[in-house]
Amino acid sequence: MSLSPAPFADAAVGPGIALAVASGLALLGYVWVGLLRSRAGDADPSVRHPRRSVPPMALAWTAQFIALYIDISGYGLATPGARFGFAPALSMTTWLVLTVYLIESRFLPLRSVRRVLAWLAAAAVLLAWSFPGESRPTAASPWAPLHWVLGLASYGLFGVAVLHAALLNRAESQLRRRQATPGGLPLLQLERLTFQFVAAGVGVLSLAILLGWWFTPQWRWDHKNLLAVLGWLVLAGLLAGRRIYGWRGRLATRWLYAGAALLLLSYAGSRFVLEVVLQRAGNGGAA
Repeated sequence: MSLSPAPFADAAVGPGIALAVASGLALLGYVWVGLLRSRAGDADPSVRHPRRSVPPMALAWTAQFIALYIDISGYGLATPGARFGFAPALSMTTWLVLTVYLIESRFLPLRSVRRVLAWLAAAAVLLAWSFPGESRPTAASPWAPLHWVLGLASYGLFGVAVLHAALLNRAESQLRRRQATPGGLPLLQLERLTFQFVAAGVGVLSLAILLGWWFTPQWRWDHKNLLAVLGWLVLAGLLAGRRIYGWRGRLATRWLYAGAALLLLSYAGSRFVLEVVLQRAGNGGAA
């Protein structure tokens, strides 16, 4: 996946204030949901009292989207273009995961997840606020924006798959200890959903990699592209192993975690090293 960031030195004061307000509201809403506890000390009051967390979650989800739009769209830049980097990529991933969760939770009993996701989203918003996107000129290829969107979508799909895999591992552990939670999501349904999201993510990532190779004038096997392809191979291998050998359980989830980690390192990890550790700006390309 290819994208990148820098502070708002090239932007007007207005967009900077708008980003700060939107990020602050999102952070406030997510922390509110994360701190919600009933007087009886429920571990996750949103399960027994779901309406208590709806207003702050809706506020945070909407404000995070506005912050992402202001940051990534390049709103307020003197020259046409966009901004991007490792922190907005992580924030967008958590927002996509939350979007799927909020839709899915209306139909499936996903217990003890909302507060965890709220804290993860709060951390992502704070990170994106601290490290906003680096200015990028208008893409050299009309296919570049589609490549970026597909890369982000694959991050979100694999993030959702990892969430379901974690729930699957937890449910299996509870079953082995004979501590299954009444009304919990059936194992087979969780497993099916996990692999459906993996398959969708592999398909979207395949298109993103092909487009990146297509519109990049000089394709290079740098660490980012190598890690992305390795991640694709691991996740495609997981689907093949599932189909041919019937992989499931912890073996399958380990492959999923490994592939997702490689993809996370391929862009977010490499950009973090460049932007934070080495404090070097991007080269303005698609990567």
